[in-house]
Amino acid sequence: MKKIYKVAGVICLVIFSFFYTDKVILFIRESDPIMKSIRKSENSHKIDPINAQIDENKIIPGVNGKVIDYDNSYKKMKKYGTYNESLTVFKEEEPAISIEDYYDKYISQGSGINNDVSLVFNVKNSDNITNILNILVENNTLATFFVDGLWLENNRDLVTSMAEASYEIEILNYDNKYDELYFSSSLNLVNSITNLKPKYCFAKYDNKEVLELCSKLNLHTIIPTIMTGNYPYKDVKSKLTKGAIIGFDINSSTEIELPTVINYIKQKGYAINTLDSLLSEALNIK
Repeated sequence: MKKIYKVAGVICLVIFSFFYTDKVILFIRESDPIMKSIRKSENSHKIDPINAQIDENKIIPGVNGKVIDYDNSYKKMKKYGTYNESLTVFKEEEPAISIEDYYDKYISQGSGINNDVSLVFNVKNSDNITNILNILVENNTLATFFVDGLWLENNRDLVTSMAEASYEIEILNYDNKYDELYFSSSLNLVNSITNLKPKYCFAKYDNKEVLELCSKLNLHTIIPTIMTGNYPYKDVKSKLTKGAIIGFDINSSTEIELPTVINYIKQKGYAINTLDSLLSEALNIK
């Protein structure tokens, strides 16, 4: 029994020793003029995160905040033996309310913190698709394509080339239906072609069937800010705003007016990015 008490005492002593040593190290570090200077600069660098905005069944992405990474900032400056503000290391702070916590709500636009918009196209057949792709290439413009699963199976080479050109590929439906088995199979096929996991579903309007299926599969469902019709340029010109998701059907109207739409958007000072980039809550700190 004495041996047991003795061993237990040694273990407690070792644990206390580690605890005490950590406390001493922490005290010394926090007392260091370098760390004091880093702490003092906190308010001049901090950017508070912005929560995602929820309005009934819709949600708009938030934005991560920026805080000082104290450990890495201290380690970096300690190597030089002095405080240097330019060596400060930062990390992102996630908002309390994020789109990543809500798959049962529609996303109708980006955060609008930057002058970004996205072009999204519905692909159900091959008519006009090649010409539209050529227009995007000629105008150095990114886009997101929601493709029908059956069309995807029959056009793998084209989708592969689209992915290689940095276009984002998502699943629209399967033969105009939302069968979970076929939909999931199409998601896996996109993943195998692009090496990226699909993230989004598409609905032109409030569609409970789409929302429920996509929520179940942990996919966000978007409804475009601007869903263009027979006169895309007119639709975009009257409704263009920061963070807009601009939806197009693949047809002759889109093919004819797309160059004018792209030119108008860029002339207004907007950058055209993929949907994933537009809806990202990352601050992309440097």
